[in-house]
Amino acid sequence: MSDPLKRLLAPLPLETRLFPPDSRYHGLETTTLVDEDGETVVYLKRRFVPPPEVFADLTEHVVSDGERIDRLAHRYLGDAEQFWRLADPNRAMRAEDLVEEVGRRLRITLPQGVPGAPREES
Repeated sequence: MSDPLKRLLAPLPLETRLFPPDSRYHGLETTTLVDEDGETVVYLKRRFVPPPEVFADLTEHVVSDGERIDRLAHRYLGDAEQFWRLADPNRAMRAEDLVEEVGRRLRITLPQGVPGAPREES
């Protein structure tokens, strides 16, 4: 398109996101696979759990009997659906595993990429 006015008025391509900004899957790209029957399957690329060392600590929580990870997420992060933000810095593939052991110490951290005080190694 050579006309500058048409270029200016042309609609911009909109990028659609599958997941909202507060989702653990936000920003992951999709890819496709054609199976042996010729069917195209669209799927999310793998999400790699970041190493715990990249998170800055806010506080610590000691697990009590009967606690639920969604309630802890609501208590510390203000959103029960953010339970995955408790799983990542505590090396848990399944967030609900974090509350199975009474007395376990959980790190409550800032989101990944938000700087804070350096973590003290014990």
